[in-house]
Amino acid sequence: MSDNIWFPLRSQPGPRLHSVDGRGRKIDPEVLGVAQSIAIRLIAYAERLIGDPALATSLLEESAAIVSRSVRRAAQLNRPPIANLEAYLFRAFIRQVNSAKRKLLLVSRAVTAAQTGSPNGICYSEKFELKVLADEFVTRCDPVTRDMFYRRIEGFSWREIGEFYGISAHAAEARFSKNLNKVRKRLSFK
Repeated sequence: MSDNIWFPLRSQPGPRLHSVDGRGRKIDPEVLGVAQSIAIRLIAYAERLIGDPALATSLLEESAAIVSRSVRRAAQLNRPPIANLEAYLFRAFIRQVNSAKRKLLLVSRAVTAAQTGSPNGICYSEKFELKVLADEFVTRCDPVTRDMFYRRIEGFSWREIGEFYGISAHAAEARFSKNLNKVRKRLSFK
């Protein structure tokens, strides 16, 4: 087979991006085209940093939605269009990847702290359940609740989190608790 130079090589198809991101925000067709053309390189880069190609693809879609919003806003304000859309999208994507990497490190530290034990005497099985619960919670909850989780790990109070989302501290804590209980039920924890 290697002697047949005429035999066409299969090029690796790029990931298919959606016309809306995970939050339902529309992506401009021009931005989607640029994102699709550079997706293979960007997702490979992000996968090395965060280890998950699906998360990398979602981050690219979110970045494309953010850039689309900037393109629409510039058009509404009669500003000149973005000169280098590819570079602009790349920079937005790198910001998203760096933010996700920081959040993954925070979760990893929290889980590691739970595994190593604390002076309050948590046994190994409880530590393991806590780690599984934290992992499942992060993967199964909506983006707002996930952000609340990361902010709590960073040391924000419920009052600060509530102010960020324009709700009361009690409402923020209740939303977080409600989603935590849903994950517990799915995992059959008591």
